[in-house]
Amino acid sequence: MKLKKNIATSESGFIFNPSTGDSFSANGIAAGILAEMKSDKTEQEIKTGILARYDVRPEQLDRDWDDWMVQLKEANLLDN
Repeated sequence: MKLKKNIATSESGFIFNPSTGDSFSANGIAAGILAEMKSDKTEQEIKTGILARYDVRPEQLDRDWDDWMVQLKEANLLDN
């Protein structure tokens, strides 16, 4: 899944969907992931970076990633 190209994000975690006018806030880790998604990194590239930077087990990351994708989809931030 890819983040919609028109979604505006900031380093501080502000997220804005100009199509709907909705705005959201995210923590620093989420903001970094969104930036990587916008730069067209693959899911695997992003996950590899997370595993290298943070103390998280791959199984936990996969569960958290799936939850994150559901949240982004529900917020209408992902392309189909």
